[in-house]
Amino acid sequence: MGKPLQGFGAAPPFLKPGSTIGITCPSSFVAVEKINAATQILKQWGFKVKHGKTIGTNFHYFSGTDAERLADLQMMLDDPGIDAILMGRGGYGMIRIIDGLDFTEFRKNPKWICGFSDITILLNHIERNFGIQSLHSPMCGAFRPETINEPYLRTFYSAITGESISYNSATSIHNRNGHTEGILTGGNLSLLAHNAGSVSDIDTSGKILFIEDIEEFLYKMDRMLLTLKRAGKFDNLKGLIIGYMTNMLDTERPFGQTIEEIIRDKVSEYNYPVCFNFPCGHEDINYTLTFGANHKLVVNENGGVLELAR
Repeated sequence: MGKPLQGFGAAPPFLKPGSTIGITCPSSFVAVEKINAATQILKQWGFKVKHGKTIGTNFHYFSGTDAERLADLQMMLDDPGIDAILMGRGGYGMIRIIDGLDFTEFRKNPKWICGFSDITILLNHIERNFGIQSLHSPMCGAFRPETINEPYLRTFYSAITGESISYNSATSIHNRNGHTEGILTGGNLSLLAHNAGSVSDIDTSGKILFIEDIEEFLYKMDRMLLTLKRAGKFDNLKGLIIGYMTNMLDTERPFGQTIEEIIRDKVSEYNYPVCFNFPCGHEDINYTLTFGANHKLVVNENGGVLELAR
């Protein structure tokens, strides 16, 4: 895997034909059929695949006990023959094992950590403590025969093999135009709020922040955004990107604002560009983002353009 990385924002070695991707399930249970479908596509792309012991196992809501999930992920972090780790599914569970992980070998031989949603905690923890890039990416359920040539899934291949990537998002009346450049970070809003003040809490100063979420009540979204604002996470951003806010919920007595209005109001006092409608999060079309890497963001009357700058 090469020499230890130096400095923050460093990329693990990019994958080549014959590189090995490990698949493990550190959070919720996932059907083995989804793992097998993903395995076939990864092999078609020229990669080798190694399954962890949590594939096809379950313990109540989870893919295994805390100890089993911890041991499986630890094995893959330590294995020098594994070049990237793709998570089977998010859901819930990473926070139960994150503090038990030993990153000693991972720091010596970094590898790409790939996933989103509940995996946000792991992505943030790696950035905060080690400054190593990771992929906010689709997980195994997205890798299906009918999606192999979809542009969003191809961005996973591009990101993990070191190709340059450019993304486009539709315009929104809530956008704030502008252009900027900075390190991309973020993830699932709920997890970002829950991380606040912990050893996995990210530093957003001088960075472009990405957020997304699914099936949350609007008043809870308002509270989580205020939590981040009170923690100073919006103060010194270079830019803000909002992905899918999927199936937002409202109470019997309506909250009175849409999710777009809630977010817009939280950052109304700042002057950095804000980009809504970014195609990333809990929807079928879910583009891969490289956290910890430098990006250029342009928001104008035509929408938003995010470009990964290698």
